[in-house]
Amino acid sequence: MMWYGGWGGGGWFLMTVIMVVFLLLLIVGVIALTHYITNTRRGHQPGPPSGETAWGSRRAEDLLAERFARGEIDEDEYKRRLTLLREQR
Repeated sequence: MMWYGGWGGGGWFLMTVIMVVFLLLLIVGVIALTHYITNTRRGHQPGPPSGETAWGSRRAEDLLAERFARGEIDEDEYKRRLTLLREQR
């Protein structure tokens, strides 16, 4: 049967485009949800990855220097801890 007054001959093309866009959005949504759930379970914290030793050691040295500047630790302890941090790189 043929219905008159519908979308015409190009209706199938529009329906195909809408279906493809819908499926792409659905797939992207599932992937984003999966990524969010797996990162939440691992206790993921925003910021640099934990494997980056250069960032972590630089920040540790900065914190150590700040503690020394505030007088929380003396010079001997500062040098000892700084040496220990640099050996662990």
